[in-house]
Amino acid sequence: MTPLLGAVAVAALAGAPHCIGMCGALAVAGSGEGGWLPYHLGRTLTYATLGALAGGFGAALPGPPWLSTVVSAALLVGFAAALAGFVPEPRFAVPGVAKAGARLMRDPRPFARVAFGAVNGLLPCGLLYATLALPVASGSAWQGALLMVAFGVLTAAPLTAATLGLRKLLQGRRVRLVMAAVVLGTGIYGLAERGAWFTEEVSEAPCH
Repeated sequence: MTPLLGAVAVAALAGAPHCIGMCGALAVAGSGEGGWLPYHLGRTLTYATLGALAGGFGAALPGPPWLSTVVSAALLVGFAAALAGFVPEPRFAVPGVAKAGARLMRDPRPFARVAFGAVNGLLPCGLLYATLALPVASGSAWQGALLMVAFGVLTAAPLTAATLGLRKLLQGRRVRLVMAAVVLGTGIYGLAERGAWFTEEVSEAPCH
């Protein structure tokens, strides 16, 4: 769990330019008069739900326990390649999300801010997809949810900076490549550390 949590943390921080570039304007609109906390609460709740689903998917995979780690690594490589721009970024569009977001954006009530953040969490995002590969390796719904709560909390910092007028960070292909490399590297390291920990646990287990 700890290696994966560290990988999620580094991925969230390394992806700060991506977060601001893709969702900075939405964070500004979502904060509105109700402040930034309800918006980020809704966004993080959606991430936690997606993390639980990803962790549950990892737990449901048939075969040996290490299979979820292999699947996670394959997903991580694919989404990191998309994040770097080597392959087209997948777009998992949820029907009705754009319309719901537009309607909620005009509602200043705190509940609407939470709902707007929750809807924004469903928008296509390469960084989110890459990070969701890690809960798959956890093989646990609650651990997957916890990993993505960490992702939501840590990505709130750059998006809050966007609401304070700090939206213009260095962008471009070089930044995308560095970001993708960091996400991929830390993700693979986290998976390798988890694999080493799991192997050690199995080897030390008493034989019957």
